[in-house]
Amino acid sequence: MTEAATDQADTIPGEERSLLIVDDDHPFLVRLARAMEGRGFAVETAETVADALAKVKIAAPAFAVVDMRLGDGNGLDVVSAIREKREDARAIILTGYGNIATAVTAVKLGAVDYLSKPADADDIYAALTRQPDEKAEPPENPMSADRVRWEHIQRVYEMCDRNVSETARRLNMHRRTLQRILAKRAPR
Repeated sequence: MTEAATDQADTIPGEERSLLIVDDDHPFLVRLARAMEGRGFAVETAETVADALAKVKIAAPAFAVVDMRLGDGNGLDVVSAIREKREDARAIILTGYGNIATAVTAVKLGAVDYLSKPADADDIYAALTRQPDEKAEPPENPMSADRVRWEHIQRVYEMCDRNVSETARRLNMHRRTLQRILAKRAPR
């Protein structure tokens, strides 16, 4: 372990450093697990809600990083299960599709923070180890309004099973306009 990682590991509150990472993006899961191990955590990983719930049933972790949308369900179920077994657990939710309603629900279920993807290991570590009375730093490079709009359109498009007509109807948008937006690259 590097000297910086050792210094970071010493700042983790409490004795136990168990961390459960739940994400269905395998490359991201592996990278994050390695990064958190380097920061002093004993990491367990899961790619599905079912796998995560089974691991929580065996031993609830002190810390958790959970993706909101997983192939077999909602990451909020994992946060809720962790909090039922261990009230002092510190869980954060990661999502590519953030909105206020799900952020409020995540906090009500016991998440200590809600981060938008792509979040790096430093942001995640800071969120996990932040003291309850500390405020989060504002993001260095927040998403532009165009990017937020594009993300919303993509989310609705996916929810409609990539049906352009249904997506356009739900967004109250002309079908051709939506097709032009979907054909373009994501704005920065």
